[in-house]
Amino acid sequence: MSLFDMTGQVALITGSSRGIGKATAEAMAEQGAKVVISSRKQDACDATAAEINARFGEGTAIAVAANISSKDDLQNLVNETRAAFGKITALVCNAASNPYYGPGLGISDEQFRKIMDNNILSNHWLISMVAPEMLERGDGSITIISSIGGLKGSPIIGAYGISKAADMQVARNFSVEFGPRGVRVNCIAPGLIRTDMARALWENPENLKRSTAASTLKRIGEPHEIAGAAVFLASKAGAFTTGQTIVCDGGATISGGA
Repeated sequence: MSLFDMTGQVALITGSSRGIGKATAEAMAEQGAKVVISSRKQDACDATAAEINARFGEGTAIAVAANISSKDDLQNLVNETRAAFGKITALVCNAASNPYYGPGLGISDEQFRKIMDNNILSNHWLISMVAPEMLERGDGSITIISSIGGLKGSPIIGAYGISKAADMQVARNFSVEFGPRGVRVNCIAPGLIRTDMARALWENPENLKRSTAASTLKRIGEPHEIAGAAVFLASKAGAFTTGQTIVCDGGATISGGA
């Protein structure tokens, strides 16, 4: 059996109707997991779940819309997952928000709070909802999709970077709490990836050139290139990895790239 096999696992992945979340759901389904597709819009979730079921067999994926800013929505997401599959063995907190690009002194209170609530508090809520069953079972994995924005300063996405740095500490704290009972908690820190959320940073060719100029691979990343790390962390391959932040950025942080 492959170290990356996820047969028998149930993975709940937020923000999974597109981008990194969708690529992660597809990769986990390919490895045998049941997957739960969730984002704000039910029709988008339904479409992604239908694609996965067509590829990997009916019943592989279900779709449950949820707004991560709503604790009630997230609890319903967890409840529906358990009703459909009986358990949750892997949680991937991928959904996030960044409503502001610009200097830190220009951000409004509402924008700042939205970033912190959606990128930190919602992850804390979900972990609190899912972790108890994992701890009781003595097994499970939780992965937060952070960002290299949490590893360095920025004059453009500073508040987003603050939230992503906090996610890394959330993973470290919970890995200390949960580790003795067999539950692992980690982060993945992508660099610039071709997603809708990062469109402002790559759609313009000049922006893209500047963003990738100092990275060692000299290119933008693709969503499926982050999904592999998520499968690693949720599978037996990552069984001895916890409290870590895995950087997947094409060499940007080691060379001073964007």
